[in-house]
Amino acid sequence: MRHLKKTELLGSTALTLKDGGDDDPNDIVTQAIADLTETVNKRLDEIDEKADTSKFSDRLDKLEAKSNRAKSDDDDDPDEQAEIEKKSFAVYLRKGNGATDEEVKALTVSNDEQGGYLAPPEMSTEFIRDLVEFSPVRSVASVRNIGSPSVKYPKRTSGTNAQWEGEAEEAQESTATFGQLEVPAHKLMTYVDISNELLSDSGGTAESEVRLALAEDFGKKEGAAFVNGTGAGQPEGLMTHAGIGEYLNGHATTLSADALVKMMYDLPAMYRNNGAWMMNGTSLGIVRTLKDGDGRFLWQPSFQAGQPETILGRPVIEAVDMPDIASGAFPILYGDFSAYRIVDRLAMSILVNPYLLATKGLTRIHATRRVGGRVLQAARFRKLKMATS
Repeated sequence: MRHLKKTELLGSTALTLKDGGDDDPNDIVTQAIADLTETVNKRLDEIDEKADTSKFSDRLDKLEAKSNRAKSDDDDDPDEQAEIEKKSFAVYLRKGNGATDEEVKALTVSNDEQGGYLAPPEMSTEFIRDLVEFSPVRSVASVRNIGSPSVKYPKRTSGTNAQWEGEAEEAQESTATFGQLEVPAHKLMTYVDISNELLSDSGGTAESEVRLALAEDFGKKEGAAFVNGTGAGQPEGLMTHAGIGEYLNGHATTLSADALVKMMYDLPAMYRNNGAWMMNGTSLGIVRTLKDGDGRFLWQPSFQAGQPETILGRPVIEAVDMPDIASGAFPILYGDFSAYRIVDRLAMSILVNPYLLATKGLTRIHATRRVGGRVLQAARFRKLKMATS
């Protein structure tokens, strides 16, 4: 605001003071002050009218109106809202259903009038896994826990030889011989390297999946060894034991129903009555079509819950590691599986080592299993050979 001169402010009052007169000086001063005040107010009003305050007023009006109305989703800063959504989605990936309600709500970006939602894709906690099949020999064999590297079983290799003697005849000497069978525990082991970031970001899911994969792998490997193991550095398998007797099928490629009946009854009654069949699924499918001489199926379904299906009245073990029906193969085994001994020295042990590869950001997971297996009495088994001689 510009400076005003005294003569401009005083106006006619100044002239009145110069003229003098008979009026009371106090009245003259009072009148002059009143005139001066009026003039100053008038000039200030003129200055205010010239100043442009409309922008400030509009801005204040908008801020006041915005603060007075209820806050809606549209008032949020788009960049800030997007950052909240990203953080909430990251928390949901780590915690899954354990995320808080606020974090789950933040995942909804917008919803249309039809009730649909535009949100980040859901991360399922369910894994898609391929089927891992292994032979269930452990479920029917004789299993023992041991506290040493191996276990030895005494074995009688021959009995006495008593003879009929007449009166006053001297008894003949006989000698019993003994031996022993050793079942060693063999070691099965491996390790897995996994990223520390994956372990932390998965919320424990990655480690549990690795443990499950190791358990399935170990179960498959030991099941295969119990059927076809060589006995050198691994358990001895049922199909590789040299003492198990063979029974000829009579045909190289076509399975004979009569051969199965005869092979079963080739065992002593004590072993036969406790026996079970073992074959793979392909062979089982063929056996189910076989009939005896009277047209009756050898395979019989289970008529009672909890009871297994049977072939010639005895249960069936489906083992994926058994060979298919082919010339020269041994596709079917029958016998008392309590004569196969499995020894457990150490159940599957998991050792997590986060230090060995810490500089690479990796954790090494070691898995070890010590188990052995061997046929104790070969006379309790028979295996079918697809051949004529």
